[in-house]
Parts: sequence; structure tokens; C-alpha cells
Amino acid sequence: MALNPFFLQGSTAEQGLVQDLVNEQLRMYGIECHYIPRKLVTSKTIMREVIESRFDEAFPLEAYMANTDGYAGSSDILTKFGVRSTDEATFIISRERFEQAISPFLKEDGEYTLSNRPKEGDLIFFPLGKRLFEIKFVEHEKPFYQLKKNYVYELQCELFEYEDEVIDTDVSAIDSTVQTDGYIARLVLAGIGSTATANTGIVYNAVHKIFVQDDGYGYAAAPTISISTSPGTNATAVAIMTERSGIATGKSIDRILMINPGNQYTGIPTVTVPGSGIATAGITTLGSVGIVTITSGGSGYTTTPSVTFVGGVSGAAVTATAEAVMVGGTVRYIRLSNAGTGYTSVPTISIGAATTIGDGDYIFNEPVRFASSTDTAMVKVWDASSKTLDISMLTSMALQVGEKVTGETSGAEYIIESISYDQPSDFPNSEYVADQYSDNQTFETEADDLLDFTERNPFGTF
Repeated sequence: MALNPFFLQGSTAEQGLVQDLVNEQLRMYGIECHYIPRKLVTSKTIMREVIESRFDEAFPLEAYMANTDGYAGSSDILTKFGVRSTDEATFIISRERFEQAISPFLKEDGEYTLSNRPKEGDLIFFPLGKRLFEIKFVEHEKPFYQLKKNYVYELQCELFEYEDEVIDTDVSAIDSTVQTDGYIARLVLAGIGSTATANTGIVYNAVHKIFVQDDGYGYAAAPTISISTSPGTNATAVAIMTERSGIATGKSIDRILMINPGNQYTGIPTVTVPGSGIATAGITTLGSVGIVTITSGGSGYTTTPSVTFVGGVSGAAVTATAEAVMVGGTVRYIRLSNAGTGYTSVPTISIGAATTIGDGDYIFNEPVRFASSTDTAMVKVWDASSKTLDISMLTSMALQVGEKVTGETSGAEYIIESISYDQPSDFPNSEYVADQYSDNQTFETEADDLLDFTERNPFGTF
């Protein structure tokens, strides 16, 4: 039987009324969410496999959560890969609101593959739980053509599983949800530094060098070096320790450096080394370099600088040598390895230059590259005042102190001064501490206690 010809079964006015009522209900009982479209950066043309994607825009949109009694799905489950959250949610949004408030901007951008409707793979930010949901299916025919038209989109979503996508929407509540995802490292960087300076004097009848004859073994800490007294100024020295191959415990003496070469020695002094170490001293009646005094420790050092004595000797004289001792990027002390002989005038001390680069500000979520490794990472937090850089998505742990970090977008360049990786002890009271169970170490440890993998059949009879 044909439809009644005296009824329109869906006029424009009737359809508009239903759409207005739907919009009103969503504004009254919905939740202020954000719709985040996925932008495909690179993909394979044959299989349409997404290689890289980013989310850099967020549109406020009212949505009604259909499963109001809680998340659907299996919730948190234990799989062979660890604990996995399978929370699901169904959001209902207005078709008209999407077409008027979101779709025109997507079309204008031109970088989105689909702009006229919500797309599978896009995200919904749910503010109440501060969670990101990924759209898995878009139902556009429910309710089914009331008055010959559809009025809503039903978005069937699952909890978003982060896979190194760039999320930079300029909405802090959204961007912070993945700020700790990926491998986190904290880099303390050095900017343009200043070169350290020092001066010295000339002394006579001084200890010019201390020779280690037996390095000893089994030292828990550096022993105190004692040098016999002088009619003038007594020499003082410090032991530098090292671990020798073939020695199971403790350390050995690597070398002995002088703090003060002393003066007015009338004979070879006795050098006393506690424990099993043995050392002797050499003296010279000619002029030697005296105590080295730091006039400026400089700043921005990432490696120990060289120390060179210039001038003051001639002929067959021996040039003094020394080593710098660093503390927090500055030169704290200079120790003499050889005070030299034959000095007739005070030499000039030349200390290696500090870091000569350090400029710019890193940008959130920009890629950074490293000079001496193949590692790449993404910027999470940059504190210009402390020159601290938190990075994620680090490809390995091959970073080295002293290598340059360059921002690919900002062009900022600094030198790594120190590195700490993502452990709770490295980031006290920080929101960037990742979940200590994210790598499933706890499950692995428990499994080792349950199964004996030394047996061919761990489930059989022992």
C-alpha cells in the first residue's frame, strides 16, 4: 500500500526541528570534549600503511557519552605483553555541529584525507578522565533515517594506545596526557661558557715529580700521601685512583699529583703511602712551578680542559705539566703532574676554552638530533633558566656528555653536560616520572620465580 499522500513524511522544517532538539539535548546533557583529527605525515601508497602521523589541532565539541555506567570493554587485562587497558566508550555528536564547526576548517587545511565526516583514527579527548580515545568506527545511520534524515554520528572508540605520534594541539590538558610516554631522558645542557684562568710562581729546591713505583691494590678510597718536611715549605700531594684489570676488589694508585711542590729541600724527601703502594720523589735545584691558584673557574665546561704552561724556560729545561679538576662545569683545582725544571721567570698558564655554542630555545614536540650519535628524540620540556631539556621517544641510550643537541625546527644548539634517564630517583617530585611498571619488569621477575628455565621441560617432573 502506498504512503499517505497527504503527509510529507519528513519536510525540511520537520528535519530542522529534530536537529535543533538533538543539538539542544547534547548541549544540556553532553560533555565538553575535543575532537582531534589525525594528520597523515607519511604513509605507504600500496598498503596505505601509516608510517607517521601527528595531531596538531583540537576542536571543542559537545558529546554525549552513551555508556554512562562506566567504560565498556574488558577494562584492564593481563596479556603476554603485560597489562593492557581495553576501555571502550561510545560518543554521540551532532551531525550538523560537526559539519558547521569542524568540517570547514579541515577542508581549508587541505592536509586531511577526509573532512566531511568524523574519521576512524581520529581522537576524542574526554576531559573528565583526562583520556584520549581513538575512533574505531563511525555509525552514521543510527537512529535510522527518522523523517528521511540522519542527525547524529555515533563514535565507537577505544582507549588510545600511544605509538610515538606527535601531539601538539596547544591545549595543555591534551598535550600533557602523553608528555611522559616514550622513553624520557633529562639533559642538563651547557650554554656559551667562559674560559678559566689561573696564575703561579717560581720555587727552588722543590719536588718536581712523584714517581709511583708500586701502585698497590685493595684501596677502598684514595690514601693520604705524606711527604717529609722541608726547612721551607712542605710539599703536598694527592693520589689519583683507578681500577686495575685482574684485581677483584678495591682500587690501585694510578698517579700522584702535587698540590704544592714545596721549596728549600736539601735532600730527596720521603714519600709515604699507606697500604701497599710505594712512591718516590724527584727534586730539582732549578726553578720550578709553584702552587697554581685559580683566578676564575670559568663556566660551561663539558669536558676537562687542557692545562699548558707557556714561557719561563729555555734550553734543556723541562716544561711543567698539570691536570684540571672539574666541579659542575667549572675548573675548581689544578694539580701538578710535573712541576718542571729550569724556570727563570713565571710562566703563563693557558687553560682550554669552554663551550663556544649555546643559543636558542627548543620548541615543544620538535625533533632533536645529536652530533655524535644516530639517536633522535622529541622535546617535551625546555627550561631555559636551568638549561634543562626533557626529551622522549629516544631511540637508544647512546648519548654522550659533550655532544651537541640541535633542534630541527628551532635551530637551538647546546652541549650535553649531564644525562639522567627515566627513573623515579632521577626526577623527584616531577610530573614527568613514568610509571615504574611500564616495562613489565615486575612481571618478568615474578615469572622467573615461578618457572625453572634450566630444565628442558619446566612443566614436567623435576
